[in-house]
Amino acid sequence: MSGLGHNKGPTMEGGAAWRKHCWKRARADLLPKLPLEVIRIRVNRAKELGLEYKAYASVRATTGRDIVAFLFSSNALGLRRTAADLPQAHADMLIAQRNCGRLLASYPPLDPVKVVEEIAQTHGTEFLNGISAPGFTDSWSDIRAQMGATLRRDKLHPASVLVVGDTMLEREWCTAGRMAGYLKAGEYFR
Repeated sequence: MSGLGHNKGPTMEGGAAWRKHCWKRARADLLPKLPLEVIRIRVNRAKELGLEYKAYASVRATTGRDIVAFLFSSNALGLRRTAADLPQAHADMLIAQRNCGRLLASYPPLDPVKVVEEIAQTHGTEFLNGISAPGFTDSWSDIRAQMGATLRRDKLHPASVLVVGDTMLEREWCTAGRMAGYLKAGEYFR
């Protein structure tokens, strides 16, 4: 029974150890049954996306969806003033990505539409869209609305978009927007 002040913590009913055992057993029984061909397909998909298999499998297991797009922050791409700031190593990784979309969220003074066009011209890397990054003072509901509108415009499900950022603020975009996950730029552009 829950009343005023109850934090909805774990049940204190008996049988918790048995339920935990059953959960672990069901999980263990599930994992070895993944066909080898499915694992091969997923390893190849991780390579297409430029991700380590462990990161890809983690997102896949958490969301139950494939990653179909990335949302990069301008910080993650090393962009400060112009698209010319994009390091060649980052551009090469973006060019190597296959069968996925890319979005850019840039901070002022960068114009997201202009930066996306410049990156396409100078590096040959296409982005689906460029948006202004949420501000430091934006509320979670504002961030959720902005991310939702962006993803709807490009017909992307939030749980299939991975955020690549460089700050804690950008990690919050993932949570507020209910996206697939967050990856630090240093981990992606290794």
